[in-house]
Amino acid sequence: MAQKVVLAYSGGLDTSVIIRWLMDHDFEVVALTIDLGNQPALDEIQARALKIGAVKARVEDARNLFVDHFIWPALKANAVYEGQYPLATALGRPLIAKLLVDVAREEGAMAVAHGCTGKGNDQVRFDVSVGALAPDLRVIAPVREWELKTRDEEISYAQRHGIPVPVTRKSPFSVDENLWGRSIEAGVLEDPWAEPPEEVYRWTKAVAATPADPAYVEITFERGVPVALDGVPLDGVTLIERLTRLAGDHGVGRIDHLENRLVGIKSREVYEAPAAVVLLQAHKALEQMTLSKEQLRMKERVAQEYADLVYNGLWFTAHHQNLAAYTSSTQRHVSGTVRVRLHRGAAAVAGRKSEESLYNLNLATYDAGDTFDQRSAIGFIHIWGLPVRVQAQTQLLKQPGGPLHLVGPEI
Repeated sequence: MAQKVVLAYSGGLDTSVIIRWLMDHDFEVVALTIDLGNQPALDEIQARALKIGAVKARVEDARNLFVDHFIWPALKANAVYEGQYPLATALGRPLIAKLLVDVAREEGAMAVAHGCTGKGNDQVRFDVSVGALAPDLRVIAPVREWELKTRDEEISYAQRHGIPVPVTRKSPFSVDENLWGRSIEAGVLEDPWAEPPEEVYRWTKAVAATPADPAYVEITFERGVPVALDGVPLDGVTLIERLTRLAGDHGVGRIDHLENRLVGIKSREVYEAPAAVVLLQAHKALEQMTLSKEQLRMKERVAQEYADLVYNGLWFTAHHQNLAAYTSSTQRHVSGTVRVRLHRGAAAVAGRKSEESLYNLNLATYDAGDTFDQRSAIGFIHIWGLPVRVQAQTQLLKQPGGPLHLVGPEI
C-alpha cells in the first residue's frame, strides 16, 4: 500500500519532476504550495500538481504569518547575511517547514518531501526545522537520491513523462521569490565574471531606465516595525508590496553576491530585494537616533549572529529564542519616521524624526541656544586620559625610539 507524503510544491521544474518520481516509488503525493507573496498563478500551479498525479493539491496563504513572525523579527535584528543578502529565501524555509508538518499531521502522512539539492542551504533549513518540530516524520529529498544529475536531464525527464514545467534550455535560471526578495541562480550566473543579463531581473529597472527625478518616501515605524508609508497606515503585506514597486521602479534592490554556503562552497547568487534594502536602511537610521552607543554596538554583533542563525537553518532553536528576546527588547523606543530618497539605483536616508530621539539639538548645536558647558570637557579629558599618561610615563616613553616608537616601526 502506498504511503502518503506531503511535498513542498513550488510548481517549478524540480518539484514537478519529484511528484512523478515519488509516485514511481510507491508514494501518494499531497502537493502543498505555500503563498509567501509574489506567487502568481496559484490556480495553475495547483492544477499542474493534480495533472502530474498528486492525490491532492493544497494552497496555503501564509503571507501575513511570514511578515509578522519572520520578516519583521529579522528586520528588527537588521539581519543581513555577509553584509549583502537580506535572507528572503532563508526566512521563508522555516515557515514552509512548519506548514509541511501541520499538513502532514492533518493528512496522516508519514513523511514530508522537498526539492532541495545536496549542494544548497535549503536542504539544511528544511531538514533541521522538520527535525525540531516533528522528529518522527521522515524527510525525503529526491534530488539528493535520483539519477538525474543536471537540469538538462530533468528537463528531458519532464518531456518524456509529459510533465508541464515553465523551464527551457534557453532559460535555465532557478528562481525563488517571496515578499521579502527574489533569488536567481544557475545558467550564466554560475560564471562569476559574467555580468547578470538583464533578463534575470523582474522587480527592478536598469538604472538607465529609471526616472530622471528622485522619489521620496516616508516610512513610519512603531517599536521597530514599519506601519505606514507617507503617513498612510498599511498592513505589512501591502506596505512591502508597495515599497517593492516604488523602489524597484528606481532601480533599487539589485544584489550580486559571491556567497559562502553553509555546506562549504562559494556560490554566485543574484537577488532583488527593493523593499528589504530600503526598510533595513531606514530601520538602522532610526536606531541611530533612538538607541544608545552601547545598544547600537551590541546590536551589530547580534545582527551578524542572527543572520547566521537564519541562514544556517536554526530558526526553531533556544538560541534563536534568546536572540529574539534581546532584539525585541531593544525596539521599545524605535519609533518614528524616516524619509528615504530613491534615485538611479540608490536609496539614501534624507531625514529622520522621533519623539523618542536621543539627539538633543541644544547639546549638539554650535549656534545660539547651546546648553553644553564646554568647560566641563577639561576635567573629563583629564580623567579620561589619566591611564594613557601613566602608562606612557612609566613604560612607553622609556622604550628605544621614544614617542615615535608608539606609532609603529614604519615611521
